[in-house]
Amino acid sequence: MSKHSGLAIASFFLLTLFIFSLAACKKKKIEKQKTEDEKIIKEYIASHNLNATPTGSGLYYVMTSQGTGIQPTSASSVTVYYKGYLTNGTVFDESPGAGASFSLGSVIKGWQEGIPLFKKGGKGILLIPSSLGYGTTSPGKIPKNSVLIFDVELLNVQ
Repeated sequence: MSKHSGLAIASFFLLTLFIFSLAACKKKKIEKQKTEDEKIIKEYIASHNLNATPTGSGLYYVMTSQGTGIQPTSASSVTVYYKGYLTNGTVFDESPGAGASFSLGSVIKGWQEGIPLFKKGGKGILLIPSSLGYGTTSPGKIPKNSVLIFDVELLNVQ
């Protein structure tokens, strides 16, 4: 084996080790954030005396009224009245009174999973961990890694 091929093998080994180390570090950060989000959501539920149900993905929901109409799928287009706020009560978005219409395929994962839990006419609260929201990005008034709370009413399913 030549000196150059030995160096190439060693360099490849070190590069591979470095990549695996970065991936492990990123995974630890993600797990730490999930744990923190879970703690924040549970504290919010307790302090607001909510009867919330977990879905297993990190999303929690409160079903005030399930509704009686059509139940959407994650591929449906819907009209929803909503108010979005942070756990400290800061409102970051609210639909007009007539609601906002959109395809569930074009919104955050927390909505893709949460809105189909309701039937048309249903009302409730979605408590969304950052991994199902905006994650490490900071759109507008929403800080990165924020837990999001939404009051929702499913007005229509198209």
